[in-house]
Amino acid sequence: MARALALDLGTKRIGVASSDLTRTLASPVSVVLRSATRAEDHRAIGRIIDEYEPDVIVVGLPLGLDGHEGKAALLIRGEVEQLQHAFAVPVVLHDERFTTATAHRALAERDIKAKERRHIVDKVAAAVLLQSWLDAEASASAAVPSAASPASAVVAAVPGPVPELTNRRADSSLRSRRGGRR
Repeated sequence: MARALALDLGTKRIGVASSDLTRTLASPVSVVLRSATRAEDHRAIGRIIDEYEPDVIVVGLPLGLDGHEGKAALLIRGEVEQLQHAFAVPVVLHDERFTTATAHRALAERDIKAKERRHIVDKVAAAVLLQSWLDAEASASAAVPSAASPASAVVAAVPGPVPELTNRRADSSLRSRRGGRR
């Protein structure tokens, strides 16, 4: 199995993430700053495709909260059509609702300052997007779902000690059964 690559296509930046070879875990790769032309942007994406050799590219589709496609989704669909013509790798769309918000929240929880977050949030959002797609693909193929969640992909993306991810509701119910707080 080959890697999957994700693109979070923004107006100023393109976040890029890649899966591992088993398609279990998504990791941030880079942020491509938009240039004067899409052709230049696509050449930069092409260099990343050459390096990672994915067999699918996942692009985030910005849907409204109610699931409708607005102006932003139409612009993404247009660029996806260009990507499909530019590369011999299939391009698929995946719902990107809340990926950037999830990335911002996870980075803020790691005490990464807003100024620093701006430089990495797009690639972390691409990792969240890709992890969501990987998990959906695993579920669809009736395989055992990935142990990695979008939050763990984000945490893995940031250097430094990894905070423990817990399920607070489960933890509190365990404490109450044990007779209180620890």
